[in-house]
Order: sequence, then C-alpha cells, then structure tokens
Amino acid sequence: MADWDERYSRGEHATSEPGKLLVRVVHDLTPGRALDIACGAGRHAVYLARHGWEVTAVDSSRVGIELLNERARANGVTVNAQIADLERDEFQIESEAFDLICVFYYLQRDLFSRLKVGLRAGGTFVASIHMVDESRDVQDINPNFLLNPGELRGFFAGWDIEHYHETVHADSDAGEHTRRSAEIIARKL
Repeated sequence: MADWDERYSRGEHATSEPGKLLVRVVHDLTPGRALDIACGAGRHAVYLARHGWEVTAVDSSRVGIELLNERARANGVTVNAQIADLERDEFQIESEAFDLICVFYYLQRDLFSRLKVGLRAGGTFVASIHMVDESRDVQDINPNFLLNPGELRGFFAGWDIEHYHETVHADSDAGEHTRRSAEIIARKL
C-alpha cells in the first residue's frame, strides 16, 4: 500500500482519462450498478459515474482513494469509494449485485471466481491486465501479477466473450501502461 500511496503522491499512474476499452463498453450499456476493482486514482470510476452509473470503487491506496474523491467532487458526481486490501479479503463482493465489473491492470487470480459471482445475469465484465512478455525484461514486476497467454480468456469459459485481444507489445491505453496486456469484454449468461 505504501508503495502505491507514494506513486500516486508523485502523480504516477494518476491519469484522469478512462481506458478506451471501458469507453467502448459503456457506450452500448444502460447504466446500472458498477464495481471498479483496484480503482487507483479513479479514472474509470469517475467516468462511469459521469455516465449515470452507481459506482463502487475499491483500492488499497489511501492516496488513490483521496484522488478519486477529489475528482468525483470536481466532476459533480458521487462514487462509493472504499479503501480495502483485496488480497486480505477486506472487501466482500455481493452476489449478483453488479451490472458491470471492471478491472484494469490488476491481477489477483483467486478474485475472479468472486467477481464472476458478483455480476448479475447479462452483466458485463471488462478488463485489461498485463501479461508475461518474453521479448522484454520484466524483472521489475512479480510474475505472479502477469497473465499467461490465453489465461484471461480461460477464466471466462462458458461466457459470451464479445471481445478478447492480447497486445503484441505495449498497451496503447492511457495511464502509463507500457507492458503487453490481455483485454476482455465478457457477458454473464
């Protein structure tokens, strides 16, 4: 947590621009309840709230949540922002409570089953998560936080996968993401 607090305090990973994938998804959905997991400084949570969603956003960084709250106030929206360590199971995901769940650049494999249960039937899951990249040195990141090829798609076997893509090189999304990523849009049947 302290590491992310320091990063956000320095302005790192604190862009306010939402990811292109989320913008693409929201364009075609009727607003409902949304959950933004590992929300950081809140770029996605605030975007969703601005587009009529009732948003719950969770992150372990106090500074990230403070930035999110400042941005929400500046945009005239409300976000239910919570500080919770997901790895310590400090946030309970309600069963079938959300119409949209998004996860951007955070990987906690044991969380996927709970996220899937948290979506209502017909709900949408959208994510972009960093992957293993054999073409570059990734010693600066724990390999437990990197997806293997095809792994994200595998988590959603049996769902309606509307979009799946693995970038070949760096992700072109906003937010200082310079690693290879897997992205998915999946609907719960």
